[in-house]
Amino acid sequence: MTSAPGRRSSTFTRLLRHGFTDPSAAERLLESAELSAVRDDPVLLEALGATADPDLALLGLVRLLEEQPDRELLDTVIAAKPFRDRLLGVLGASAALAEHLARHPADWQALVTYEPRDLHPGVEEFERGLAEATDPVALRVAYRRGLLSIAARDVCGTIDLAETAAELADLATATLRAALAIARTAAPEDAALCRLAVIAMGKCGGHELNYVSDVDVIFVGEAVDGADEGKALRAATKLASHMMRVCSETTVEGSIWPVDANLRPEGRNGPLVRTLSSHLAYYQRWAKTWEFQALLKARPVAGDLELGEEYVAALEPLVWKAAERENFVADVQKMRRRVVENIPVAELDRQLKLGPGGLRDVEFAVQLLQLVHGREDGSLRSGTTLNALHALAAGGYVGRADAAQLDDAYRFLRSMEHRIQLYRLRRTHLVPEDDTDLRRLGRSLGLRADPVAELNREWKRHASVVRRLHEKLFYRPLLDAVAQLGPGDIRLSAGAARERLVALGYADPASALRHLEALASGITRKAAIQRTLLPVLLGWFAESADPDAGLLNFRKVSDALGKTPWYLRLLRDEGAAAENLARVLSAGRLAPDLLMRAPEAVALLGDGDGGGLAPRGRAGLEQEILAAVGRAEGAVQGVTAARGVRRRELFRTAAADIVGSYGTETQPAEPDQGALVERVGAAVSDLTAATLAGTLRAVVREGWGDTLPTRFAVIGMGRFGGHELGYGSDADVLFVHEPREGVDEREASQAANKVVSEMRRLLQISSADPPLLIDADLRPEGKSGPLVRTLTSYAAYYRRWSLVWEAQALLRAEPVAGDEELGHRFVELIAPLRYPAAGLGDDAVREIRRLKARMESERMPRGADPKLHTKLGPGGLSDVEWTVQLLQMRHGAQVPGLRTTRTRAALVAAREAGFLSADDAQVLDEAWVLATRVRNAVMLVRGRAGDTFPTEARELAAVGRYLGYGPGHAGDMLDDYRRTARRARGVVEELFYGG
Repeated sequence: MTSAPGRRSSTFTRLLRHGFTDPSAAERLLESAELSAVRDDPVLLEALGATADPDLALLGLVRLLEEQPDRELLDTVIAAKPFRDRLLGVLGASAALAEHLARHPADWQALVTYEPRDLHPGVEEFERGLAEATDPVALRVAYRRGLLSIAARDVCGTIDLAETAAELADLATATLRAALAIARTAAPEDAALCRLAVIAMGKCGGHELNYVSDVDVIFVGEAVDGADEGKALRAATKLASHMMRVCSETTVEGSIWPVDANLRPEGRNGPLVRTLSSHLAYYQRWAKTWEFQALLKARPVAGDLELGEEYVAALEPLVWKAAERENFVADVQKMRRRVVENIPVAELDRQLKLGPGGLRDVEFAVQLLQLVHGREDGSLRSGTTLNALHALAAGGYVGRADAAQLDDAYRFLRSMEHRIQLYRLRRTHLVPEDDTDLRRLGRSLGLRADPVAELNREWKRHASVVRRLHEKLFYRPLLDAVAQLGPGDIRLSAGAARERLVALGYADPASALRHLEALASGITRKAAIQRTLLPVLLGWFAESADPDAGLLNFRKVSDALGKTPWYLRLLRDEGAAAENLARVLSAGRLAPDLLMRAPEAVALLGDGDGGGLAPRGRAGLEQEILAAVGRAEGAVQGVTAARGVRRRELFRTAAADIVGSYGTETQPAEPDQGALVERVGAAVSDLTAATLAGTLRAVVREGWGDTLPTRFAVIGMGRFGGHELGYGSDADVLFVHEPREGVDEREASQAANKVVSEMRRLLQISSADPPLLIDADLRPEGKSGPLVRTLTSYAAYYRRWSLVWEAQALLRAEPVAGDEELGHRFVELIAPLRYPAAGLGDDAVREIRRLKARMESERMPRGADPKLHTKLGPGGLSDVEWTVQLLQMRHGAQVPGLRTTRTRAALVAAREAGFLSADDAQVLDEAWVLATRVRNAVMLVRGRAGDTFPTEARELAAVGRYLGYGPGHAGDMLDDYRRTARRARGVVEELFYGG
């Protein structure tokens, strides 16, 4: 039929106005024979325009009408508004259901009339709808017919999200029963031998299923009276397998959904069907935390329901004890992080379910709280997320406002997921990228003005709410438990608060609650800011090995700085400051002890003007210390100022080390362990050198004015000279002087000795600052020799009396303070000793090996495990360093790269020169770095130096966290250390003792 001039233009405009995106195609469809009688009916156009996708709805309607034998369907569409809305609503939201209707054109009858019971059907109603399906193909058709009725009520708003999800779970239950009936009919002999219960898990078990989802199940089997158990289990396994195939396999009508039994004990490696006693034995002995979390949703749905109820009753007590397991919260949170880490990068921003701010965040948070508090409160034991969230809010376990926001966000995100899956009936959790799909999705959710923009805005808003709240959900009520709440608000009871703190790893929940009350109660602005900060801080403390210490230390710092205007503002406004502080305060004793002596150093933890955590460098440190000494009145005040700078910078170094080792939410942990070691070694060595330079200046000023009667230099030895000092290291040094022209040698010697004596005394005076111990035992003649010598005296001694161990010790000698020119002349003096031109003779090599063996046997502390001693044990620091030093003394005269005081640099030079293989060099380097890291960790954790791992469990766990081992993996850390050291010892045996 030809349109009159202008008619097409008018229709085109009307179609655009009603939401059609392809008006030309829509015009052609409206002019088809099937719609010829109603093409101008405004009722039809209005109804199409109200759907999610008018173009899709019109196409589906025409295809359905093409398959009809008469006008009954078309007349019903025009005459009955409820039916019209249901049918067109489905056709405009689901291409897959439109396809089903085109293949089964009589199924539209399922949408015509609804009895009251049809508005909210349950399992029985769905079972009646599937009753005539006796084979897999018929079951698929009947299942889609049931799905069609649910989708119609859903898209028309007759049922809400929770009701839709529940009906989908009920339809799945009826389908599983029908599939099991088909399997039993096919194998009556097997059915007669066994009792088989099907336990729904996951979203089906939780009565909150998606349109398209794997249906998770667990099977429980028992022999009937008189039957052999082995035969019965084999029969049950055949029935279960057949039932799964009925649902999962693809036929001419497609598949229903996969039935997934991988949540069973031992996963896919375990038997498909177990007896109840076998299930119970597994969960009592072997099950991991996540398996108890999964059991929250266990629900008998098919087969022998009495056996299913016995299964749930037997396992329920174990589920509610799961929160008592060691590292329970950490295990659950680790599982959540692993899920996020496994999302492909290209999908991360489109993931509705698994991504940050997605559905899984809400579900994990709710389940965590259920497991903690459901032990005592039976009202929380629901498998349905929204019901459980409501119960948590009603009981005061979650703030009401937080719960309301999460409920709203969860409903919106699940609705998005439902509509995305409904379109093609495909299992997906990804938000589409195509504008056409986004427009249909937005319109299906009632967003009509600008569907794509509105959808993206609402999606991001709800995801942001989830991201912000899902972790705070666990901690915020702890503050309400100790705060003044408004009328009608429900607080977490003291018992529930203690339960939650214990689950988080707090050993003394009563003290923790007192700290929270002191910090967060009241109506002051300070308390209000603390209530904002503490939910996040509590989470970070809980990730450490000692959350009690973290919270106590935070209270101490807050008490000390609470009245300063910048402290809480720094934590609130500087992105990194609060997390950095939480890591530092809960990682051990050293950093908090340094901070408590001068809490204003908290400013270093911020992003802005505090200077950050980057090391200062020797030049800057020395300039600051010398300036402070210059302003001081006397040596004591000057050295006090120098020690104050040292304390602050030790805190900066320790904090940077902790943050780099733990990582933060925005910055992952430093993967290069060697870089962390070198950063600490360089920073502490530079700081020690600058402190000695300032102390020397202060002593000389007070005793002699600007000029000492003798030129004076400090030579760093050992780890100090090698730029490898740790937090607990003494400063190994030599002192050298040279009388100035015209000065009597005796007067010069007295002055030099007085300088040394005063430096040592002033650096050890008891004060708020940690002492700096000077160790000069590596000097000629050791403790029996003079503390300070002239350069000439050193030359005479080394020429006549020097032993091989002294030459070896001089490998690490480097000037660190005082007269630079004199220091360089000392280095020139000792060069032939430490790098002999002819290398080492056999006697010297034997002597070095003898000394090493003697040191190992005599210096190992009684009762210590040699395999875990980082300094003297096999494969420890001594093994690696003596091996490297032997190579330096043998070849240093010929290989310039070996002439360095630094162990790792010398190892690289030895490898490049071909004195050891790349593999051997790597083995030695890894062992040296690991041993050094362990020593640093022990000092950070215990606040005192140590060469072996702590024996106390919390301290050992804290060392493990610093080294990158998660909760419960201290044993793995010790095994890894032994393995690394054992490999290094093998290389040492070959290179040091055998070469």
